[in-house]
Amino acid sequence: MTTEPDPLRIHLSHLDPALDLPAGPVNLADLRTWLDEHRRDWPALDAVWRELITRARLDGPAWVIAATALAMPALVRCAAGLVAGGWCGDPDDVDAEILTGFLGALRDTVDLARPAPYARLRRAAQRAGRALVAQQRGIVLVDDIDAIPPGPRTPQRPWGHPDLLVRRAVELGLLDVCDEQPYIDTRLGRRAIEPIAARLGISTDALRMRLRRVDERLARALAEGTLTGAASPEAQQALAAQAEHRQQTRTARAENSTANPAHPVTAVTAVTAVTAVTAVTPQLAAA
Repeated sequence: MTTEPDPLRIHLSHLDPALDLPAGPVNLADLRTWLDEHRRDWPALDAVWRELITRARLDGPAWVIAATALAMPALVRCAAGLVAGGWCGDPDDVDAEILTGFLGALRDTVDLARPAPYARLRRAAQRAGRALVAQQRGIVLVDDIDAIPPGPRTPQRPWGHPDLLVRRAVELGLLDVCDEQPYIDTRLGRRAIEPIAARLGISTDALRMRLRRVDERLARALAEGTLTGAASPEAQQALAAQAEHRQQTRTARAENSTANPAHPVTAVTAVTAVTAVTAVTPQLAAA
């Protein structure tokens, strides 16, 4: 992938010119050299790695291999530190665990809307390696029995599983049927949003905005007790009317976009970045 006649190349010219990134198509060997020379230029590194992560998620296995190769120096340093810190097993096991953690973050868990994606990749790899080393020590963490007051203890409630609350949200009209699986994949499964948006045929920003609105509706329903308690007939009717209105709005936008492909009318195309979403998943798990 790095040699002629057809090496893998990446274009960075569409990124912020102030970052002083390499111009024109850059092959992987030259990009590796540039990254090594700019190890402390965090804004530039983050911009390049956002592009690499996006390509790894959308453009096939070649870019997964490319991203892994470009991160290899950092992964090797991480593995060497863990092995030198007291690992008594096969060093290859540590290598494999670190690589698994890195690939999981590359494929799914690193959110490109948040800062420092490259640092998050490295931390995910390091956490995976540390977890393996901790298993070797044979330490099992348990509750402090002396600190627990006597008496019965409430077991975890399997009927309060977040998936079941999401299903109830669909039944109540808080969550549209077409958004149920994307919501579960992104919020509960922590899957990467870019492939999901591509599969739905919408932009990543549009899907982020749609899910943020779902977060807000679910958070409000949890606070009011609508989602976890009995909903009155009036509340059910109001939620059904809101769901119908959302569906009609989406249908009208889709028809308008089809009729005017050069000027699609959609409220989310003006959104260029989403910096935060309502943290509703912990509330779902707690409920």
